[in-house]
Parts: sequence; structure tokens; C-alpha cells
Amino acid sequence: MERGIGDEGAPGYLRIARELRARIKRGAYPERERMPTEAEFGEEFGASRITVRHALALLEREGLVRREPGRGTFATRRLVRDWSSRGRWACRSGWCSAFRYKTIENRNLRYRFGGGLRATLGSRFLRRLRDMGMFCHQCQEAAKGTGCTVRGVCGKDETVSNLQDVLLYALKGLSFVAAAARKAGVVDKSVGKKLYEGLFATITNANFDKDVFVSRIRDVIALREELAKKLAAKGGALPAKLPSAATLSAKTEAEMLDQWTAASFLSIENADVRALRSLVIFGLKGMAAYYEHAVNLGKTDPAQEEFMERALAATLDDAMDAAALTALVLETGKFGVDAMALLDGANTGAYGNPEPTTVQIGVRKNPAILISGHDLKDLEELLDQTQGTGVDVYTHGEMLPAHYYPAFKKYQNFAGNYGSAWWKQVEEFDSFNGPVLLTTNCLVPPKESYKARIFTTGEAGFPGCVHIADRKEGGKKDFSAIIELAKKCPAPKEIETGTIVGGFAHAAVEAVAPAVVDAVKKGAIKRFFVMAGCDGRMKSREYYTQFAEALPKDTVILTAGCAKYRYNKLNLGDIGGIPRVLDAGQCNDSYSLALTALKLKEVFAVADVNDLPISFNIAWYEQKAVIVLLALLYLGFKNIHLGPTLPAFLSPNVAKVLVDNFGIGGIGSVDDDVKMFMGA
Repeated sequence: MERGIGDEGAPGYLRIARELRARIKRGAYPERERMPTEAEFGEEFGASRITVRHALALLEREGLVRREPGRGTFATRRLVRDWSSRGRWACRSGWCSAFRYKTIENRNLRYRFGGGLRATLGSRFLRRLRDMGMFCHQCQEAAKGTGCTVRGVCGKDETVSNLQDVLLYALKGLSFVAAAARKAGVVDKSVGKKLYEGLFATITNANFDKDVFVSRIRDVIALREELAKKLAAKGGALPAKLPSAATLSAKTEAEMLDQWTAASFLSIENADVRALRSLVIFGLKGMAAYYEHAVNLGKTDPAQEEFMERALAATLDDAMDAAALTALVLETGKFGVDAMALLDGANTGAYGNPEPTTVQIGVRKNPAILISGHDLKDLEELLDQTQGTGVDVYTHGEMLPAHYYPAFKKYQNFAGNYGSAWWKQVEEFDSFNGPVLLTTNCLVPPKESYKARIFTTGEAGFPGCVHIADRKEGGKKDFSAIIELAKKCPAPKEIETGTIVGGFAHAAVEAVAPAVVDAVKKGAIKRFFVMAGCDGRMKSREYYTQFAEALPKDTVILTAGCAKYRYNKLNLGDIGGIPRVLDAGQCNDSYSLALTALKLKEVFAVADVNDLPISFNIAWYEQKAVIVLLALLYLGFKNIHLGPTLPAFLSPNVAKVLVDNFGIGGIGSVDDDVKMFMGA
């Protein structure tokens, strides 16, 4: 590298930028030829990809290079005027100020959300100033309430995060081509599987293995190209102008990472468009997870797979206005209801309707396996294979509700539940002593003290942990390795004793509906509180424990998901034999809570479900909670309170729409919120 005066003390990216600037000015890079990739420059200069990216971003701001999504970086050899210095332009940073970039917008732009989205500007007048290695804003713990830009709070590094974005980008491109082919009568059934598996794999805390994403990106691109060839063979053709996601070409990890700028959510120029598309995409991720669980139990629905395809393709359509995007958000909620209904039918069809059950939380003296996640098919096969081995099986986190299903009660080695919500696993997996099977998301990067005992399967994955392969069609997964390890491990260390009561899904509640109705009519039950959702690490989530304790004794909590662990071990008593905490099950069993509310609407003969004595105070964390929220909105529920914070991916305008039209709210102090909900 040519050195200039003072180069030795300058940051690495400035030295690289100075060298590339000089090369561009002397014509080293022809305008029509792609410049080397970030990885190639990194190798040349002995620098990280992030350092090179900063250098190229600086040159892009100067107008010396341009980045074309799906193609690469090209020299321009001409300076583009910095419009931000002109009086008629201004840098405005709203919620995005903490992302360390500013959006330059025309002050004369007449932007009006709700009456049409009028915020599409050319790249000449709207550009981002990035100074980050990644960007992820999909979960409740997004850094600073805006987004993770260095490393995910969940533990994923920038490489995994960016590959997840590129996989999502590739899935959008596949969906665009598949939707076009479908119109011509060309349908490939493997597209749906690629979509729901890929979406599920990118959910928070699911998979941390970069090799998985590299492989999936290759597979998605190959399927897209194959589908395009099938369309051409039938005499059809794709549109003349294709979105860059539909032309994505990358074979190596470096080439894939070089596409991150185009794949990132930050490439969506307008904050409101970004927020609405985020609602759709994150809802699709949650929907895909529920759908895959149903598929594992033999239940499919082509309409749901087609919607994933159509909705992902729609997120590439810059012509969609606010009304169309909002309609797509609500339609996502409709299909979310369908996915949860499909899974409910799959679970109850295979294992019976959940019934009120007392679950042990102490331990036995046998060696054991701990199973976490959500997939009941994996649990069934594990229990089958551990029969007669002397190995017990315990549930953790979202697997607790498996004890409520009649079919699992026949297994004598199904010992109980160990521990609590997913985020406590760092301590609880350590003390369990035996191997742990992660079936879905809810994985925290393991400590070295127990990493060798972690097994993953399905969409879960972590580098260095044994991954149990998917079952072949008509077959079963092979859990022999985890069972053999369990035999060599000591029994779990006891961390608590006692019991938990649950199993109040819609069928069980419907069975006791007359008693519930009678208690309401007599005034013994004044109000129901839906406190479903997710748990998390933030200290502010202690609010939910305190809220449950502060509720009047004549109220009943309806719950589902791991949010229950904030209060399901409290002694809150009962009302005439009806427990004050009615646990329906896993997060997808929020569907049961909605059915319960709709049943009460029918019984009480009220015109609007929102006229019932039911309040929603939901804790959210990841994308399954997003699809639950959208499903509730589609079903007509309003005045839902979300906490401990509102989603980082909501722009102020979109948040205002949710507040004004659906009554979405946040949380305050426990005392104030109890008074507000109770009408005091």
C-alpha cells in the first residue's frame, strides 16, 4: 500500500480508503468492471472485512464508488455532490439516531402515512451513512432499544447475523421467481419447505452455525435458478426488470457476506416501509416455526406455504403503498391464526387434548436427559428410545406443557420439569449434569463447562455441538448418542422441589366454562388477564412477577409461553376451585387463549370481544410473539399492552397507527397499570 504523510497513525480504514482513492483516480479500476470483494481487499491489505467495509463506505459517500446489490462494487471516478451541505436539504435522525447513520431527506417532500406512502426517493437524494458490522432489530433485547450493530445480545456474531440477512434476501428472491412461475402454472413443491425452514432458522436463539447458513443460501439460489429454467422450458418468462434479490449470485461465504449491504434491513430507504415490512417478515418467521412443527406431525397446508411465498415476494415491491402494506400485515395475522390452528390440531390429534395436570419440579436419582424447545415429535421419539434404558427425561422451558398431553403420561421415565425459562439455562444446564437436547430456538451460547453435553436438532444449531440429523421420510431420528452419554452422567442436581399445575387449553377451559361463567356472574371473578408471551433476561421483566402478585384476588391470569415462569410458581390461590393461573401451554397455545375469549364472547352474548372483562398484558421477546400479536389483531382484539419495551423495528409513524387504530400500549408502573386495567 502506498503510504502518505501521517498514515502510520491513521485508522486502518482511512489508510485503505486513501490507497483505493488514489487507484480510482488513476484509473486502476475500470468503471464497468467489478472491483475486488471486501474479502479480497481484506486479504490484500491484511485487514478485517469490517475495516474494508468502512473504507468503501467512505468512498461511496464521496461518490467514488457505487454498490449495486447482487453485482458488487464499481468505481465511478467522479465526485457526487454532498447534498447534505445544501440549505434545502437536511439530515434528520428519528428513532435511527442510535444506529449511527442519518437519512438525508427532501424537506419539501409531502409525506403522509395512512393516506399513501410518499417517501420513495432516488439513491442520489437518500443514502445511509453506516458505521457498523451488522444490524439486527428483530428481538425485544435489541441493543439500546434500536438494534444490535456489533454483536447480537443473543450471542450471534456479525458473520452469522449477516449470513442470516443474506439467506432472508435469497428467500425473497426465490419467492419472487416462484410467484412468477406459479402464475404460469409452474409450481415446485420444494419451494415451500425451503421457505419455512429458512425463515425458522433465522429466528432469535435458533441457530448460531454459519456453515448452516452458507449451505442454505447456496441451496436457495440453486432452487431459484432451477425454477427459472423450468419456467423458460414451458415458454414462460420472468419480468424484464427483476429485483436484485432475484438475481443474487454467491457461492462462497465471502461472496455472500459481500451482499449484506443489499440484504440488510437498512437497505430499505424509508423508516415506515422498513417497519411495515419488518412486521410482515418477523410475523412470517413466527408463522414458519409453528408451521414446521405441524409438518413434523404430518399436517400441511399448501395455502400457508403459498402465502409465505407471496408475502416474501411482496416485501420486494417498492410500489406497495401504506394501505397495501398494512393490509399485508393483517393478512399475515390471518395466516398466523391458520398456522396456530393447524399446529393445535396436529398436537391434539397426535397426543390428545391437554388436561389439568400436576407436574413435579424436583428430581429423581436416575441419570437423565433434559429436552428444551418446542417440538413434541422429537420428545415422543426420545421417550420411545429411552424406554428400558434407566434414563429419565425432564422438560425445560417451553417443553413444560408436554406434560399436559394424555399421550405422554404413559411414559414412566417422563420425570418432570427442570428449571424455568430459556434464559436461565446457563445455570440450569450446568447443574443438570446430563445431556441436553435443544429441539428449536431458545438456545443460549453454551458455557464450556457443559458445551460437550449439548445436542441440537431441527433448526437449532451451534458450532462444536453434536447435531442430530433430521428424520428421513417415514423414519425416526436417532437419539442413541445422547442416550449413551446420559448413562455415563450423574443424576441431576436438585435446584427446587414442589409442583406446577397447568393444562388449561381451550378444551379444558370449555369443560369448566359453566363454573367460570357462574363465578363471573356472581362477582367472584371480576376480570381475566391474558399474560401470555415470552420471558427474557432484562431486570425490567420483574414487573410481570410484581404485577401478578399485585392483581386483586378476584382476577384470573390466562397464560401461555415461557412468560408464565415469572409467576407460575407463586402461590396465588384459586377462586372456587378455579386456579388463578390457567396455563394453556406453549407460545403457540396463545391460540387457545383466543378461542377461550371467543367462547366467553359467545356465552356472555356480547357483540364485541373487547367488551368482555379481559385485559391483555403480554410480554414479548422474539418473532413467535410477533405472529401471536398479529393474529390477535386480525381476530379483532384491541387494547393489547406489550412489554417490557415496544419493538425496536416500529417507526414512530407505524407505532402511532398501531396505537390509534388498535389501542396498542406499553407498560408503566405496577400500581398504575393495575389501577388502569381494573378501571380504578
